Amino acid sequence: MQVSIDGHQLGHGYPVFIVAEVSASHGGKLETALELVRAAKRAGANAIKLQTYTADTITLKSLKSDFSIPASSPWAEYKTMWDLYDAAKTPWEWHSEIFAEAKKNDLVAFSSPFDCTAVDFLESLHVPAYKIASPEITDIPLLERVARTGKPVIISSGLASLGDLELAISTLKINGAQKIIILKCNSSYPSPPSDSNLRTISDMSERFAVLAGLSDHTLGIADAVASIALGACIIEKHIKLDGDESSVDAFFSASESTFSEMVMSIRRVELSLGKVSYEISGSAQKNLMGRKSLYAVKDIANGEIISLDNVKSIRPGHGLHPKHFTELVGRRVIRDIEAGERLSWEMFE
Repeated sequence: MQVSIDGHQLGHGYPVFIVAEVSASHGGKLETALELVRAAKRAGANAIKLQTYTADTITLKSLKSDFSIPASSPWAEYKTMWDLYDAAKTPWEWHSEIFAEAKKNDLVAFSSPFDCTAVDFLESLHVPAYKIASPEITDIPLLERVARTGKPVIISSGLASLGDLELAISTLKINGAQKIIILKCNSSYPSPPSDSNLRTISDMSERFAVLAGLSDHTLGIADAVASIALGACIIEKHIKLDGDESSVDAFFSASESTFSEMVMSIRRVELSLGKVSYEISGSAQKNLMGRKSLYAVKDIANGEIISLDNVKSIRPGHGLHPKHFTELVGRRVIRDIEAGERLSWEMFE
């Protein structure tokens, strides 16, 4: 299966599609959001992604306990969900300028809508794809609306059971989505590597007959790089500017320098994975002399018999293959052979 997003081909045999998630790393400043786009470009990303919501489209402004943020949450200081999302939102009036900056930097730009009004808004901006955040995977009306756009849909599995995924994919397909990508995800911030279960990536792809990838919330780059060997065709990771320690998601986001290191490592792994091949590589051909072959280790006179004493399998590999050793022992030579001379068939009766 292959998926095309704004001219980028995704799938096996194509470069991994790397998405820089901007999220709340702009800290409420448009210029920071624009610099994050430029940072993503410098780091080697293929795309940037926003999150399209307001506090009022994603939750209620309520002091009831249901809407309180638990004291154990890394975002506990915001007290209520409304206050957190109000601080973290990317204002809708910024989107067109951020998308324009992405286009200027030859980056794909798309977003995660969190309700149907966000889909309508993003459609007016002609986004090339949609991302369904893992908490929204059970929002069936949202999935139906996104599917009806006919555009590629990327879904994260972080808060989804297998049944949730089955329902989501069925909903998307029934409503017209033909290009679906699932991202293995663990919705913990930061996510412990012990909960990554990266082997699920290849199972997802096979089980649902879709492309699969990783939405990575771990610290560092190991998970993202390892996922490539398991068939991930897309990697999404939060990005922040170097030195940012204060924005809402800074504590688990990758700095520009870390993101750049991840991209370089992914590209190197892609080269290393290559293809199934049992050929001796071009770069190794020059070292074939390091293999063993059959040589005379003593002077052998014309008419003398080959024995275990006068022939051995040694380096380099210019003589006869060592598999012929027992075949030669006991045979008579038809000319003088000097010690150190490689053996060849014309030397024997």
